[in-house]
Formats: sequence, structure tokens, C-alpha cells
Amino acid sequence: MKLKIFLAFTAIYLIWGSTYLAAYFGLGSIPPYLMSALRFTAAGMILLGLSFFKGYPLPPRKNILVNALGGIMMLVGGSGSVLWAQQYIPSGLAAILVSALPIWFVILDRKQWPLYFSNRLIILGVLLGFAGIILLFGSNAMDATQTKEGYMKSLGILVIIAGTIMWTIGSLYTKYNSPNQDVTVSASIQLLAAGLFSFCLSPFLDSLTSFSFADVSLQAWLALFYLIIFGSVIGYLSYVFLLSVRPAAQVGTHAYVNPVIAVVLGIVFINENISLIQMIALVVILASVVLINRKTA
Repeated sequence: MKLKIFLAFTAIYLIWGSTYLAAYFGLGSIPPYLMSALRFTAAGMILLGLSFFKGYPLPPRKNILVNALGGIMMLVGGSGSVLWAQQYIPSGLAAILVSALPIWFVILDRKQWPLYFSNRLIILGVLLGFAGIILLFGSNAMDATQTKEGYMKSLGILVIIAGTIMWTIGSLYTKYNSPNQDVTVSASIQLLAAGLFSFCLSPFLDSLTSFSFADVSLQAWLALFYLIIFGSVIGYLSYVFLLSVRPAAQVGTHAYVNPVIAVVLGIVFINENISLIQMIALVVILASVVLINRKTA
């Protein structure tokens, strides 16, 4: 079990940090919600097929509904929002914002409040985290009043913040309402529900008038393949497994490593720039996560 937990943490730490770069390449040819729909549906079908192969039965209707709703909140509200925002903000900045996840877990996990808010370091960590978020948003507030690009960048930041809150709510909802069952089955239901919901949103939120599958580049197809197999099948299955055996705030500490990997890959492969203010915000947010994790892990 210890080895399985170690490998699962390794997957969400390293693989999820690289998915921001993969999303950048995919968005070059595929609209965000259509890409989410293809990614989640394909990954869900793979995991559902694996569940049938292993002989796992489908859970009762109530469990299906819980996992479906949780999957939509996490994957559409969370990951889908980040993907949409990456049309307007660099992948490294997106990852820095997502690194605030453990802060939202502390604030929204009411069952753990007696533990979280009885410690001054955790409270300090939450306050530091908000300071980092305000620093990131404030650095773009002036541009938002001057240019359309600045406005869309600030909107993207707000969308990612809302998305991280939705991811947290969905994670806690499934953690406390889904009874013990095989994680492969749970993850497949969550992914399929998110995929179908993304297909429904795509005509309204994507620009499909000029889209054609014939125009999708090989680079985008490879990025989508990476997101399906590594980001969703391996990464998301690891996350659902960890959520069932470890505290939610501890599982959320993939935020330690993801932004660092995303920033480095963005600089190396697509020449993204990271400003001094963004670096300071990253350090502040990660410091807050360290303080929170000292008492929640």
C-alpha cells in the first residue's frame, strides 16, 4: 500500500505539472470545452472498460449520481475552467493560481475545521495564500482597464480561482458522500459525466464556426493523447485513489510541485516569461501551502 500511495503522489505531482504545457499545444487547434469533452470521455471509457475487464459491478444509482455530480464539479468546473483560461494567460501563471488549492480545502472542509483553525500556522498559511492571489490579480488589474488583452487576462485569473473552488467542492463532495468502492469505477463515472457535460457546453462556450477536425494539427492530437492517457487515466485515477485514503488537504499538496514544473516547461519549450511579481506570488502561495501542510498531512 505504501508503494501504491507513493506512486500515486508521484503521478499527480509530476504528470499534472506537465499537463499545462500539453493543454497549450492542444489549444492551438482544438477549442477548450471540446478538448475537455474528448479527453474526459475517452479516459472514462478506458477506465470503464478496465472495470468491466476486472469484473467490477456498477455501483447503485445513488453512488453513480454522487460520482457524476462530483466529476462535473471537479473536471468541468475545475479543469475545464483552467483550460478555458489558458487561451488568455500563460500556462505557468495558470499553474501558480491552481497552487492555491490547499487553501480552499482548508476553508471549505468544514469537518476538519476543528483541526485546521485551532492552529495559528494554518491560519497564517491561509492569509499568506490570499496575499499571493491578490498579488497576482492586482498585477493585472491596471492592464484590465487599458486593453482588451489585459481584461481577458484578468478574467482568466478570476475564472481559474472560481475553478479551483469548484474542484475543491467536488473533491470534498465525493470524499464524504461516495461509499467505499473501487476507485477505477468511481473515476470512470466521474470522467464520463464530465465528458458528456463538456460536449453539451461546447456549442455555447467554444468558437466552433471555423473549427474542423481536418484542421487539427498532429501536435494537438499528440497533446490530446497525452492528456487522455497520462493526465486523466493515470493522473486522475491516482488522485481519486489518494482522496479515498488520505486527507483532502494532503492530497491537494500536488500544488507544491505542479506550478514549478509548469513554469519551467513553459520557459524551456514555448519561451513563456514569468515576471518578478509572479515569482514572488508563487513563493508566497507555496509558503502558505507549506504552513498548511505541516498540520494537515
